Amino acid sequence: MPSLFTAQQRLEYERDGFVVIRSLFDAEETGLLRAAIETDPQLRESLYDRHDASGKATRMATWNHPGDSVYGLAARTHRVVDTMEDMLGGEVYHYHSKLTAKEPKVGGAWEWHQDYGYWYHNGCVFPFMASVMVALDQTTRENGCLQVLRGSHLAGRVDHGVLPGEQVGADPRRVDEMLKSLDLVYAELDPGDGLFFHANVMHRSDQNRSDHRRWTVLFCYNAARNNPYMEHHHPQYTPLHKVSDDAVKAAGIKHAQADDNHFRKTFANPPELKKRIGV
Repeated sequence: MPSLFTAQQRLEYERDGFVVIRSLFDAEETGLLRAAIETDPQLRESLYDRHDASGKATRMATWNHPGDSVYGLAARTHRVVDTMEDMLGGEVYHYHSKLTAKEPKVGGAWEWHQDYGYWYHNGCVFPFMASVMVALDQTTRENGCLQVLRGSHLAGRVDHGVLPGEQVGADPRRVDEMLKSLDLVYAELDPGDGLFFHANVMHRSDQNRSDHRRWTVLFCYNAARNNPYMEHHHPQYTPLHKVSDDAVKAAGIKHAQADDNHFRKTFANPPELKKRIGV
């Protein structure tokens, strides 16, 4: 099937670096994704915490290959992959996926960063990379929805390093300059909505100070022609086998298979991202 983007949305993606597709997955599909992620024993065993400067944590799980779980199938659907191929100008492969779970009152914040600020150090020469964030819950300003700087992808890659509080983020001096001229957009999403965004878009999120959790799943892709020149903790080019858009409903609440072994167990940053940065 063709890309989900209309001609106008394609122009907006080039200009802004992101596009929201409402009801990317319908209510039934979102319910299946949510239930599978909540109950999958392999995923739960792989959960880890990322702390912000105040010590509050976002719970996360990361997996490199989509597999045949219902959430793996979602990342392989034509509606998602064909749109990614439109965005990135050719064949893509699954770079990795991750759950970001901000629990009520205790979910942590994320500092300003670009995904390519990290992925550059994994041997990806070009920023031919993008992600789609799918909301499993309502995401609002109050529970820490994603914030994006409109047009920030046009600034190119910004140096990243360790910030106060030990998170790795973008050079604050560069971010401060961007904030003077670029619109800050709160990407408030309903369950099932998808935010497609370029790997150089500057983004962050606040702590979850509300009584409602904020769970999202992100599917990340790299262009096949941008195969990393070195082995790293995310995969080099692996052909992505697309599935039909009805695969999610057909699968039901399907977990990862016991022999998939796709979940990451180690999370050390490369030396280039262990330097301190900032004013």
